[in-house]
Amino acid sequence: KESKKRKRTEQTERASGDQSSPVAQEPAVTAKKARKKELPEAEKKLAEREHALEQADEEEEQKLSQNKVKQKKGASHAVTKSVVNSGSSTAGKGQKKGKLDDETVNRRTVFVGNLPVSCTTQMLKSLFKEYGQIKSIRLRSLIPAEDTPSKKLAAIKHKVHPNAKFINAYIVFKEECDAVKALNKNGTEITSGFHIRVDIASRASLHDNKRSIFLGNLSYDISDDAVREHFSICGGVVAVRIVRDRQTGLGKGFGYVLFENTDAVFLAMKLNNSVLMGRKIRVKRCGEKWKAPPKTPGRSRAPKDRADATLKNKMSSRDSFVGEKATPLKKGGKPKRLKTVPGNKAGKNK
Repeated sequence: KESKKRKRTEQTERASGDQSSPVAQEPAVTAKKARKKELPEAEKKLAEREHALEQADEEEEQKLSQNKVKQKKGASHAVTKSVVNSGSSTAGKGQKKGKLDDETVNRRTVFVGNLPVSCTTQMLKSLFKEYGQIKSIRLRSLIPAEDTPSKKLAAIKHKVHPNAKFINAYIVFKEECDAVKALNKNGTEITSGFHIRVDIASRASLHDNKRSIFLGNLSYDISDDAVREHFSICGGVVAVRIVRDRQTGLGKGFGYVLFENTDAVFLAMKLNNSVLMGRKIRVKRCGEKWKAPPKTPGRSRAPKDRADATLKNKMSSRDSFVGEKATPLKKGGKPKRLKTVPGNKAGKNK
């Protein structure tokens, strides 16, 4: 009996174990399957992360390479800028230096005007060599002859137009003090009828308006010495300048006279409207504006009267045919409006 009981209990335990085993086995199997499924997803995620990291590394490398290229370009651009700036600064320095050199050369240069056409560089050299060493002499205001193409060739071959009478020159000294000494030659008569005008070519030498007069209505072929003689009775004449055309050498009809003192200017003003070479010249102080002479009351007004007569004749010729004329409206007048009659009153009238 006991063995039977044991068999029964074993059978019941086995049955209970069999019943419980599928329940217990099923979750284990599903867990394994889930693990199998989870593993590839994790691997995928890891692969994705690795891929993303690789992409990020590539992007960083590209950015670094681009930055390097930009830095190189910026460095080259900066180098070119520095070169350009240095070049511009050197050019600016060169320009300033050139200007300074020009100013120093102008201070050492003397302008000589009212020279005769027959004057040569050798004559000028012998005339000014006592004041210092001369570096160069240039003849200017030459009017070349018809068969010579340029002024330079005319100066070399000395082929000048037969109507030309005056030339100018520039003398460059080695030292500035020598050029200042050469101003003592101003006003000297080198040949008959030619008193030369000597001045520093620098812009610093300004014209003194208080000791100068302006001349107008001058003859075109007037000479400097003719003006000097005309105004020599007023006082000492320092210089005469007739403004001339560069192409022809003829005067433009006006000029200037510089005196030694201001008293000569007052005396020169009295020579206004005086006759010089058949023309009434106009004299005034430098800096004053020229005023037109006032109109004389006794002038005939025939041209205006004639113009008025012609206008009247034209008007009369236009009005020769007179037809019906419309009466013009008054200023500000409004046209009369027709009165509107009401309907009932219109019926009564009918």
